[in-house]
Amino acid sequence: MADLGAVVITGASTGIGEACALHLDTLGYRVFAGIRKAADGDSLRRRASARLTPIRLDISDETEITVAARNVTDALGGARLAGLINNAGIVVSGMLEFLPLDALRRQLEVNVIGQMAVTQAFLPSLRKARGRIVNVGSISGLISGPFTGAYSASKFALEALTDSLRLELRPWNIHVSIVEPGFIHTPIVGKAMAAADVLREQLPAEALQLYGPAVRSVREATEAEAAKGASTEVVVKAVVHALAARRPRTRYVVGNQSAMQIRFARALPDRWRDALISRRLGLK
Repeated sequence: MADLGAVVITGASTGIGEACALHLDTLGYRVFAGIRKAADGDSLRRRASARLTPIRLDISDETEITVAARNVTDALGGARLAGLINNAGIVVSGMLEFLPLDALRRQLEVNVIGQMAVTQAFLPSLRKARGRIVNVGSISGLISGPFTGAYSASKFALEALTDSLRLELRPWNIHVSIVEPGFIHTPIVGKAMAAADVLREQLPAEALQLYGPAVRSVREATEAEAAKGASTEVVVKAVVHALAARRPRTRYVVGNQSAMQIRFARALPDRWRDALISRRLGLK
């Protein structure tokens, strides 16, 4: 099997990150899979080859990021770091009027600052190897809806960081791509719903009086859309192309009807789009 080099993947415990880690391992990459719990690493090891190495990597912990980058560099011993896949992230949802600012800070700290912290830590190794960076965004970074403002803000920010990085790293031929999935069958939707339930219990009664019916409508619509979500395979395919293609794309929109939704939303005037989204979500 050809030596394809090594890749670092954040958020590899479940979902998209896990699927990417296992598939890239089968292709022959040496995978460093970022996990937060030892049990998740053990699970990955049982399903992968000896090439796959779990690493502790909480992207909101600067010390863990520094240690992970040093350990990967030492383990490579001069071998090629072919890519960094920034996949880890969280979802904070809720009405912006009542969203605790600490929750908003946490959303941005993980999904924006954490991504850049990891990128900065691994860029010296990527530059030596002319490796590639693949950021996992979302169509929520292109279209924002009700009660997802915090999450969308983080993904819109990742779009901007990706564009700037692509330009800044062009002199070293370091390709930077972003994958923009729609609804994908992963545990993140369930986790987001559970987190939203916890957050909602902390809200004042006024918040539920004002937004309760709308929140219920959006939740029902979200669950219905999530049930029709695409397989993680479509994201994995895009990530592999971004890592290995001679001419990788700058953006990969993936998921059932995601590209059509984006084109349609961008073609409409803002107020028409607002009306369409509201009607689709069962809002007044």
